[in-house]
Amino acid sequence: MKLLQQLSDDLESLVAGAAPAVVGVEHARGHGTGLFLTPDGYVLTNRHVVMRTPKRLVVQLHNGEERRATLVGGDAPTDLAVVRAEGDDFPTLPLADPETVKVGQLVMAIGNPFRLEQSVSLGVVSAINRSITLPDGVILEGMLQTDAAINPGNSGGPLLDTHGRVVGLNTLVLPYAQGIGFAVSATTAAWVAGLLIQRGRVDRKFLGIAATAVNLEPALARDTGQLRAVRVLKVQEGTPADDAGLQPDDLLLGINSRPVNSVDDLQRLMALANDEAVHLDVLRKGRRKGVSARARKRIEPVAA
Repeated sequence: MKLLQQLSDDLESLVAGAAPAVVGVEHARGHGTGLFLTPDGYVLTNRHVVMRTPKRLVVQLHNGEERRATLVGGDAPTDLAVVRAEGDDFPTLPLADPETVKVGQLVMAIGNPFRLEQSVSLGVVSAINRSITLPDGVILEGMLQTDAAINPGNSGGPLLDTHGRVVGLNTLVLPYAQGIGFAVSATTAAWVAGLLIQRGRVDRKFLGIAATAVNLEPALARDTGQLRAVRVLKVQEGTPADDAGLQPDDLLLGINSRPVNSVDDLQRLMALANDEAVHLDVLRKGRRKGVSARARKRIEPVAA
């Protein structure tokens, strides 16, 4: 019983510390949840929560107070958005290091399902790096799966670890399923939110490949100096990847001398690339080679 009481006390403290940074996001046609990223009012939420009526946004604070908010920017491929609430000195939540997120760890969701403010649910991380295809063809990569109860209105709220760090942003549930919800990883949220705050948008460049992250065999991991890479599954004809000579089964190890361990890394580095020309570090049939590609603006929902 002492262990259960200690767990209960710890969870109570976790909620008390995190809840003030969780807000309701209201507009004329619906509602959702968000969290303060910065003390000066930048709020991270889901794009589908705020894009219907972006000029009539209200952020509801933990104490019930309401603040006007304006849309800073949204990113459809990740379903993320940033709004800014009037005011300053707001409490914030830290984002978790991706290396600390493990299958089976306890997580807690805080949000406003069906306008039931500050509702809390407990679960575990059921899986990581899930790929979900939305009805409009957009592919959400690197999603966390959880069995913590998530309902309409939870969208945009945090999924927290036991240290009070955000491991993901609750985004969607599978219809007609029980206990299957998904969150955009904090890794993705960090770089997308940064670009939205800086630029108001994410200018995406694409190579024209379908790809998936893979674990490297131990010997290959030692040779390359990394545990994971991205395997090319398909190269679309007439795309920058096709022009550069990329082939199915190529392993993409890096872009512009920075390692690629996941599809999210690939998308992030392509979005951050300042020039059209990008240098790709590729492993093909055991031989490492450099490839130059001229990336273009992404015009359709592909992996990268």
